[in-house]
Amino acid sequence: MQVYLDNAATTPMHPEVIAAMLPVMQDCFGNPSSAHTHGRRAKAYLENARKTIAGLLHAQDSEIIFTSGGTEADNIAIRSSVDDCGVKMVISSVIEHHAVLHPLQELEKLGKIKLEFVRLLPNGQLDVRHLTALLQENSGVLVSLMHSNNEIGSMIDIDLIAKLCKQNNALFHCDTVQTMGYFAHNVAETPVDFLVGAAHKFNGPKGVGFLFKRKNLKINALISGGAQERGLRGGTENIYGIVGMAKALELSYAHMAEKEVYIKNLQRYMMAQLLENVAGVAFNGDVEGSCHYTVLNVSLPPHRLGGSLLLNLGLVHNISASSGSACSAGSSIGSHVMAGIGADAARPVLRFSFGRQNTTQEIDYVVQKLKAFYA
Repeated sequence: MQVYLDNAATTPMHPEVIAAMLPVMQDCFGNPSSAHTHGRRAKAYLENARKTIAGLLHAQDSEIIFTSGGTEADNIAIRSSVDDCGVKMVISSVIEHHAVLHPLQELEKLGKIKLEFVRLLPNGQLDVRHLTALLQENSGVLVSLMHSNNEIGSMIDIDLIAKLCKQNNALFHCDTVQTMGYFAHNVAETPVDFLVGAAHKFNGPKGVGFLFKRKNLKINALISGGAQERGLRGGTENIYGIVGMAKALELSYAHMAEKEVYIKNLQRYMMAQLLENVAGVAFNGDVEGSCHYTVLNVSLPPHRLGGSLLLNLGLVHNISASSGSACSAGSSIGSHVMAGIGADAARPVLRFSFGRQNTTQEIDYVVQKLKAFYA
């Protein structure tokens, strides 16, 4: 049996997404910046996709900027806030994705910002009182916090944080890469300034994403060399990828409720089976509170071969999971998220993340292999 439980890293493309992309790949080769018939046809695909995504988020079409993915979108939001919006201080957390942490650390090193980290609770949740105090004590602030942590699944209250930022005249960038397509976002009701999406996280193609930017914010292009995306992101757009992304997000919204019920049941089933079959197992993150239903981060008992557990599952038993964020796979450095929440370094940690293609039979198979490893 082959089991894929690494959906937080990337997801398989939905067949309807592939079907939507194929005609564009086969027949629509024009440059959307060209004025001739072929270019106008490509432009129509581009703007229809933009309209679809904007409509799902209750945004204006002009507020959607297409990018190469979530990392680029995060960088645009952060760097533009500093360079163009007068931000002098950024409040974030030590468990953010490196697409956020690395540009923030670089900007701090260059002396462009003061960087403050909000305190965390043991379950990975923010200390909201500390965040409130930081906002009240400082001005010219950008708050950059992810909606759901990609390793442990703990989620912030995005509406609460957005309103706190608004009350204190701070900008709010929320990395929503892990939640886009799984939770409904309504920017007409949530006063967030930047949101981020990456198509491959919600059953779309890789290499394409988008940034929602509130219309009142005036920023300059991070990538120069063309006037594409209303002058905010130079470079010819990935038309078929964008079409696939819009279709994937449309499908995600159409089936969101049933998908949540199905996947949450898988998550709870795996928790129960692990507790029953592997003595001493524990779960990281706010699993009994506000946690992304696709993610289960598991601390297993210490084992003399614990360091090879993931390798054993993958190469011997054809089980795909993660020991942390897949974006840093191959690194010899331990997870900064596990360190940030004070996890026991002696315990092997595995992240299982679920999709609608997974089954309870697959979970039974995985649990039995873990049980045998600890027998």
